[in-house]
Amino acid sequence: MGENVEKTEFAGILAQRIATGGDLTFASFMEAALYEPGLGYYTSAGRKVGAEGDFYTSMNVHSTFGRLIAKEISRFWELLERPASFTIAEAGAGGGQLALDILDALAELNQPLYQGVCYRLIEKEPSLKQAQAGFLARHGEHLAWSTPEELASGKLSFTGCIISNELFDAMPVHIVEMTAEGLKELYVGVRDGELVEKFGPLSDPRLGEYFGKFQVTLIPGQRAEVNLFAAEWIASAAATLTRGFVLTVDYGYLAEELYAPQRKDGTLMCYHQHQTGEDPLELVGQQDITTHINFSDLMAAGAQAGLTNAWYGEQYRFLLGTGLVEELMRLEAAATSEQERLAHRLNLKKLMLPEGGMGDTFKVLIQAKGVENPQLLCMRNWGMGL
Repeated sequence: MGENVEKTEFAGILAQRIATGGDLTFASFMEAALYEPGLGYYTSAGRKVGAEGDFYTSMNVHSTFGRLIAKEISRFWELLERPASFTIAEAGAGGGQLALDILDALAELNQPLYQGVCYRLIEKEPSLKQAQAGFLARHGEHLAWSTPEELASGKLSFTGCIISNELFDAMPVHIVEMTAEGLKELYVGVRDGELVEKFGPLSDPRLGEYFGKFQVTLIPGQRAEVNLFAAEWIASAAATLTRGFVLTVDYGYLAEELYAPQRKDGTLMCYHQHQTGEDPLELVGQQDITTHINFSDLMAAGAQAGLTNAWYGEQYRFLLGTGLVEELMRLEAAATSEQERLAHRLNLKKLMLPEGGMGDTFKVLIQAKGVENPQLLCMRNWGMGL
């Protein structure tokens, strides 16, 4: 980190801030780099996702991804005894593509649910509301908005589901390393006007307790990321639901795999114009910074907050269980040319396949509240998955 850095104007602003106020934990640096109003990666102008942006997500590959999530949401609704009012809250909805695909599918496949649905977009960036409202205009009477702070405050309360797609991987993380003197934390400081990394004492006692909680021991020289926000978010989601489900799609592992010795450099990656990098001190505010998430943490935090782990598995298993093969047959039957059929096949293959696709890199976790032993679509032919 920190060598041959391509400096941005925002990097200079942060360097001045650090020189005045002191070193930043990496979590504070990452939060500024991604979310500083008007200057952070997610809060500045420019297309982030898709062919013209910096990365793809599953929803940008094919609308079938949202359609299959909509089918599982229909199953949630049935398991909750078909309430007349049902809320789907999506955290980090971005441009609204997943919301559009889900609402389009519900309008086509499940009118009774669609008529009573409220789709609540939980968004950190206020300027996105207008763009989302325009993009989702045909479903306008079903839309509502909330901030992450409102979710965390406990003021929201509903029956339904809370969903997220690649939310946790962009949450700020602390970085620690096991040194000869014990566990140290990575900070971002300044030397000769440039951002540099340095190690110091742990800024939060929870960092020292974190690995013991998951029975993980870091080897000497091993670096690891710790997301202290994820557990708080899950607790807020659990408190918001009177009854319902939390559905998380993201890339990550259970703790013993995430913090295994072969990942001694951690999992932090940067994305800019579909190129990957490993130096977050480059292109500050102009590149995405992500890490793989600890699904064991989400499960433990959920259990403590009253959620049960209903299902966990690879994205390809979720998609097959919810009807991917049937969707492919439907799309091929409706296609008007062999070129269109091939395009459908290639895109769905990318969603499913391991080794270069998204099928096993991404995982799906479904947690339930107030529903005993839910039988979900994604469980078909796969057993309980836990």
